[in-house]
Amino acid sequence: MVAWAFRSLSSLVICASVLVLGAPSVNNIVDLGYAKYTGNFTAPHSVAYLGLPYAEPPVGDRRWRAPVTLDTRRISREAGGRAVDAKSYPNFCIQASTGAGDAGGAGSEDCLKVNVYTPAGAKRGDNLPVLVYIHGGGYFYGNPANWPFDHWINQSPNVIVVSVYYRLSSFGFLAHSGFASDKSLGDLNTGFLDQREALRWVQKYISAFGGNPNQVTINGESAGGGSVQLHLVAKNEDNLFQAAIAQSVYRHPVQDPKLQEPQFDFFAAQAGCGSGSTADKMACLRKASVSAIARAQDAPFTGAWNSWHPVRDVNTIVEPPTESFKNGRFKKIPVIVGAVSNETVSTGTIAQAWKNSFPALTDQDITDLLAQYPLSAFSSADEQFRSATGDPLLRCAREIVAGEYSKVTKAFTYRYNQRNPTGASPLVEHAAENWMMFLGTNTGFNGSTTFTQLTPEENAFAEELIAYWLSFVRSHDPNTFKLARSPVWQPFTNEKHPRIVLQQNTTTTSGSYTEVDYVPEIKRCAAIAGKVKTMLN
Repeated sequence: MVAWAFRSLSSLVICASVLVLGAPSVNNIVDLGYAKYTGNFTAPHSVAYLGLPYAEPPVGDRRWRAPVTLDTRRISREAGGRAVDAKSYPNFCIQASTGAGDAGGAGSEDCLKVNVYTPAGAKRGDNLPVLVYIHGGGYFYGNPANWPFDHWINQSPNVIVVSVYYRLSSFGFLAHSGFASDKSLGDLNTGFLDQREALRWVQKYISAFGGNPNQVTINGESAGGGSVQLHLVAKNEDNLFQAAIAQSVYRHPVQDPKLQEPQFDFFAAQAGCGSGSTADKMACLRKASVSAIARAQDAPFTGAWNSWHPVRDVNTIVEPPTESFKNGRFKKIPVIVGAVSNETVSTGTIAQAWKNSFPALTDQDITDLLAQYPLSAFSSADEQFRSATGDPLLRCAREIVAGEYSKVTKAFTYRYNQRNPTGASPLVEHAAENWMMFLGTNTGFNGSTTFTQLTPEENAFAEELIAYWLSFVRSHDPNTFKLARSPVWQPFTNEKHPRIVLQQNTTTTSGSYTEVDYVPEIKRCAAIAGKVKTMLN
């Protein structure tokens, strides 16, 4: 509700400012050829076109199938020659429970939409660089309205940003080995395929907004960062993007869908579809109510982060990403990859957390890895736990990805070191950078969020981060258009492993600086990469 209230209030204030500036009203109408859309002036320099469909609604028999290319003739008929209102955020994709007291289930199945943020007055032929943002949320929750980009465009009115809605939880990542051999049953990784379809829509239509389809950067955090990593190694990936930013990459196990079959059977039974063959179960599930599916998809949730996520298939994700990186099977483009200082999303003992996240680990694997994390090497047991759990699940992508990419192209790495000031923890926790980069957002249950006013110092730091990110989008180098007060961000090399530490200071001076990656951390990540056969990530 807060996100919607924020949009409505800001729209009134900002539209008024635009009228004072004398911006022509035509600047908030875009013609895609099959339909016109009216956007929303949301800042003196930005227009937001919200909830534009990029695929057919994945409902009825389309449940658990690859997205169907948008029927532009249908959209044109429904528009009837009128400009379609695109001034409000759409229904987000159906959410799952986070396990923290919410029931889950909010949202809509008809959610394959994008939000497009453009500079006011942008037009076909401007060839502006494009950022496509894939939200996080463990692949089971998340609402793009909680991560708005109006202020990014207002700060740098020379880029276009597209944020993507994709199917989540069971709707996006139900898996059974039968899907691979019998297409009539369904498709694997439909949520990931949604992202690819959105990227195809961008290729076809972003030029109408003034964007350049040949200069697209994909970006995401957590599960969004994991998605970016998977796009980098996906088989048969077309020329859909030319650079990538992966934040706190969620390195979940990319396992054989057969290992998900116990979850599939449990889910089907909970939804009232537990009888008969796999085909019978799928037919029943396609007729089940959304409420029945929402309850069923949350029933097996235990707090582990390996409940709903992409799996291996024969068409797109054919092996664990670490295998692809080690063997040179990845898209060779410029990248930024990094993590926050105190990453972890785990509980229990180190060994329990590893088994929860990576069920195929053997006892010998755990013994080998524990040897890399002696308590004597850390300032406290908490630091030991955070390193041991955060490295394999979130942090080691920084070393693994940059280590391979720096051999063939440009790679930049970072450590984000500014805590969320509204959080209970004094540490720099997972997703802390989202608070800073997206107007003080703290996501809540069922697609909600709360925005908090930033201080002048926080605003200055947010501007520094956004400038680095959009400089990379514009030039594939975070330094080209960085703020004058910001330090040079050195590219990663396998000889010295430099990375930038991103942190706040005053309104006029940067707190960011360069450090060299900690040698024991390099060795730990190498040991983790060596366990790819059982970690499967």
